[in-house]
Amino acid sequence: MPWCPLLPAAVGFLTVSSIITMSAPFFLGRIIDVIYTDLTVDYTSKLTSLCLALSGVFLCGAAANATRVYLMQTTGQRIVNQLRVSLFSSVLRQEVAFLDKTRTGELINRLSSDTALLGRSVTENLSDGLRAGAQASIGIGMMFIITQEFAFLLRIVPPISILAVIYGRYLRKLTKVTQDSLAQATQLAEECIGNIRTVRAFGKESLEMNKYSVSVDHVMQLARREALARAGFFGAVGLSGNLIVLSVLYKGGLLMANAHMTVGELSSFLMYAFWVGLSIGGLSSFYSELMKGLGAGGRLWELLERKPVLPFNEGVSLNEKAFHGTLEFKNVDFAYPARPEVPIFQDFSLVLPSGSVTALVGSSGSGKSTVVSLLLRLYDPHSGTVSLDGHDIRQLNPVWLRSKIGTVSQEPILFSCTIAENIAYGADDPTHVTAKQVERAADMANAATFIKHFPDGFNTVVGEKGILLSGGQKQRIAIARALLKNPKILLLDEATSALDAENEYLVQEALDRIMKGRTVLIIAHRLSTIKNANMVAVLNQGKITEFGKHEELLSKPDGIYRKLMNKQSFMSS
Repeated sequence: MPWCPLLPAAVGFLTVSSIITMSAPFFLGRIIDVIYTDLTVDYTSKLTSLCLALSGVFLCGAAANATRVYLMQTTGQRIVNQLRVSLFSSVLRQEVAFLDKTRTGELINRLSSDTALLGRSVTENLSDGLRAGAQASIGIGMMFIITQEFAFLLRIVPPISILAVIYGRYLRKLTKVTQDSLAQATQLAEECIGNIRTVRAFGKESLEMNKYSVSVDHVMQLARREALARAGFFGAVGLSGNLIVLSVLYKGGLLMANAHMTVGELSSFLMYAFWVGLSIGGLSSFYSELMKGLGAGGRLWELLERKPVLPFNEGVSLNEKAFHGTLEFKNVDFAYPARPEVPIFQDFSLVLPSGSVTALVGSSGSGKSTVVSLLLRLYDPHSGTVSLDGHDIRQLNPVWLRSKIGTVSQEPILFSCTIAENIAYGADDPTHVTAKQVERAADMANAATFIKHFPDGFNTVVGEKGILLSGGQKQRIAIARALLKNPKILLLDEATSALDAENEYLVQEALDRIMKGRTVLIIAHRLSTIKNANMVAVLNQGKITEFGKHEELLSKPDGIYRKLMNKQSFMSS
């Protein structure tokens, strides 16, 4: 749990305010006795001085209480912020396989709802709980100082404590289930809103509304169960408090009748009984909220303490002068962790010489994009090695490795910020990228012309995932982003497959420009993209079955590459 230095100060002010609050009934009882029994000449001055002194004490108590509330509120927000930062950092450090299996909406719910619930339970709620505990302890002590005739009232404490333990355990389990259900509802909403164009295109708004309604109805059912448990528990606590006050009145009346207690003492005792009753109710609320916080916190601890299977920022960084960019796959076997029963590669081997342009082709689903994932070390192979300049990439620092690789995918993802910020994202430190560097990268990517036609130019906001731009515009911005990174290795994953002829020409021209002097892997179907490669590798059934120049492979009458090109020619005609 994140620590805040203001917490001890808040606890100190809490102690002061609690002591002052619980001293009030004692002094008020003394004032009542003065009113009823003191008939001396200086009665007025004594009463005035007592009231003024008590007013000063109350003023100090109010100031201490206000300071406590402020410090606890501030501390709570700091702890929630630190929790969110730690949790977000932990999520980003996890391997991609973990994120494949964990829904985005669930993680968002952990970051927002669970952290707020836990933070509140260990700050504001803890403050109220400590205050209630202190007041209950002081109140019971003062009641015994006034008279010990009411010791029988403590018999109510054990059954209430047992009931609180049973209720707390039930509530903790219920909170876990509720937060999981809420995370599922958040996931549904996030997925639907993120894909609203698809939902609208198929006219499935009503279906999605119904799905979300069913999900939140389940959360509501769990909330009803919690409400029923709370009603029973707090009803029992409230009844106990009222019975205590009634017992004090009855017993106190008997003691006054026998002259064993003054009016002031009975008044003080009643006020202490009232405060103790309130404090017990406060302790019940504190325990209830604490169990809810711990229930929500269980999922947070799992994420915070989870160690990623793949290292985040550990390993060797190669010397820049000795770095050439030769890549090699050797006898690689691989299946995605989410689908271990479906092998992707079996004895896959491929060499990409430094400075070469290699095209990788194959039928859809053959695993071409998986090659990119392995090179970026998003996953590790089950067996075999992927090496860079003769070094197994499992020994290299993944952050350093990815800083040397530029990627342009079939559907590039842009962030919902400006074009300039999206292009600068490719740099090691985007904050130090100048406007000239951004414009030069955009010009080399054939993107500067259309960008300057926008009213805001490079300050144009592209929308979520770049939705306000066309496919060709997004591709060229992605190329500019890769250019600004100036990588030694370039991975082009179907970078022109979804473009029309004009955009393909512009994008291909930009690609030809940035491929010079780099180790390039092109994953493509189109002949225009493949024919300029130094070598072509054909991927089939988890391994490379053909390897050679475009013309050589095309001359094989029964070759897989020729069949793929013939299908493309047929579909293009």
